[in-house]
Amino acid sequence: MGACCGHSHGTFDGMSKDYRRRLWLVIGLNAAMFIVEMGAGQAAGSKALQADALDFFGDAVTYGISMAVIGASLKTRAVAALAKGVSLLLMGLWVAGTTLHQVFVLGVPQAAVMGSVGFLALAVNLASVMLLVRYKDGDANVRSVWLCSRNDAIGNVAVMIAAMGVWGTATAWPDLAVAGLMAALFVSSAVQILSQGIREFRHDTLISTERS
Repeated sequence: MGACCGHSHGTFDGMSKDYRRRLWLVIGLNAAMFIVEMGAGQAAGSKALQADALDFFGDAVTYGISMAVIGASLKTRAVAALAKGVSLLLMGLWVAGTTLHQVFVLGVPQAAVMGSVGFLALAVNLASVMLLVRYKDGDANVRSVWLCSRNDAIGNVAVMIAAMGVWGTATAWPDLAVAGLMAALFVSSAVQILSQGIREFRHDTLISTERS
């Protein structure tokens, strides 16, 4: 996006009615899928589904925070991005921890439920990605929205692959492997968001100091 879309070095900062409309729609889709997928994950005993459901919840919260700070100062938006980065990091650690716990339990999840719910979640995620793709570049606040949407789409493809693996091997290992990969994806996205947020926070602090 060009300089006309924002005022932080020409970087889009969310100040667009079209962007807000798209973001509200994506918030609703993610909140609904969190409820559906978490229930299905518990019923099927699938850590991959539960991990993906948690990602939906994190996205809905992330998008809500993003909506709240649109139009705020660069420092405020950077702080919001840092908070979202920390939450993604914590989710990644939670998924990793529960996956390691499941390794010792070795319950085999229900592949049919994993596949059907994963397909529904993938459709929702692809719709979210299509809604937000034109706004994938921007400040840390806007970029965190895009990264979370991308994570969802990747995660649901992975869940469907895990379902096929569970069905083919009759073991929980494909499900656990996918959950582990998703945990790594959460951590990677958190690092990206935190890095950009820190840079923007420092830049705004430097500008404020120079002006004073």
